[in-house]
Amino acid sequence: MSSPIPAPSATELTGSFTREAFAAHLTRVAHLPAWWLDRKRAAYERFASLPMPKRTNEGWRFSNLSTLTLDGFEVGRYIPTTLSASPFAQIAAASLTLVNNTFASRTSSAAETAAQHGIIFDTLQNALLQHADLIKAHLLTQPSRLGSDKFAALHEAFLEDGAFIYVPKGVEATQPINIFHYASGPGVAVFPHTLVIAEQNAKITVSDFFRSKNPAETHFACGGNDLYAGHGAQVTYIAMQDWSRQSMSFQFNAIVARRDAKVLSVNLHAGARQARHESFSQLQAPGAHSEMLALTIAHGTQEFDQRTLQIHQAPNTSSNLLYKNALLDQAKTIFSGLIVVDPDAQKTDAYQSNRNLMLSDEAEANSLPGLEIQANDVRCTHGATSARIDREQEFYLEARGIKPAQAQELLVFGFFEEVLGKIENQELHDQLSAIIRKKFKA
Repeated sequence: MSSPIPAPSATELTGSFTREAFAAHLTRVAHLPAWWLDRKRAAYERFASLPMPKRTNEGWRFSNLSTLTLDGFEVGRYIPTTLSASPFAQIAAASLTLVNNTFASRTSSAAETAAQHGIIFDTLQNALLQHADLIKAHLLTQPSRLGSDKFAALHEAFLEDGAFIYVPKGVEATQPINIFHYASGPGVAVFPHTLVIAEQNAKITVSDFFRSKNPAETHFACGGNDLYAGHGAQVTYIAMQDWSRQSMSFQFNAIVARRDAKVLSVNLHAGARQARHESFSQLQAPGAHSEMLALTIAHGTQEFDQRTLQIHQAPNTSSNLLYKNALLDQAKTIFSGLIVVDPDAQKTDAYQSNRNLMLSDEAEANSLPGLEIQANDVRCTHGATSARIDREQEFYLEARGIKPAQAQELLVFGFFEEVLGKIENQELHDQLSAIIRKKFKA
């Protein structure tokens, strides 16, 4: 008779994020409200008790679990360092920079710009102290539904600081607000977070930029955002993930759209050795609309794991999801998406598509789109494609004197433009295009 398999030890379940590390973290944030510290303690207990993902977990189908580890990292403190100029520095009216979970700087005009319009733009720590009711109502209030419960709990437990944006009723921000999250130092773990609350008929564009200070260092990033759009509000959220190619990344996006609200979420993925991105969108009232878009440039042996959930909870709501991946070398992408239509959500209009452009015979793209419909008067479609560049299109460009590498680049950007074209701010669009072009050539 075989011996029973021993239960995992506490070290195996927590890795570098031990109780001692958590106690040190609590000491650093001891000045924050007691209710928040209690939530963090509960989150750590969930993290410590939950198992690591297994191959039998449907939410981790096709993922490479052999390289998934919690060992070898430490929660970093702010390291004074010179940061390279941000590519978005000239675009935003206000910006905030955080390094290793700690506030580093903001543009000199940030407070003035925000105050002129009644917008609150601050760190999460300050918001916890000054706007507790808003934080309680919206920070990490959406459940983890896509398989990464353990890592979502880790994020809540070690979340130290982030960005808070509040736009009052009827206010339209005229320029984007930018947040820069940096990891600095070998083996550093960071837990970035951005909370955006747009009240009734408000309008705001927010961009998050995630970067390793030294591209040769290894980092562990476990971040998230909460996007809330009140009745008639319009929220545009743009994120660029550019961690070092040795890093591991988790990112959890939570979207709530109320009556006649519109949320556009654009996520661009280029960095990390292994990156998992989960996006959860809830359409909670009639007329709500969510557009979930993503672009991925996958090189070398990078793995990008994308999991999405669109839940329609009220009648006459709509959602559109389009994830486009360009794969080179031996890169791998995974897309698993689900549209759920609740019984009362009649007249739902939902779309989901994953398109993969294969630029190498050795690359691998896995797609698992799905529907779960409980109403009888809906229009829902989903699909996935994987294809090479059309040789006739390449020949057309080459016949006009364009070199093969340039022809391929033009065609790839034509493939991406369907998503990039959704970004209304032209300067932001151009800067993101330039970053993608640089990454594509790396």
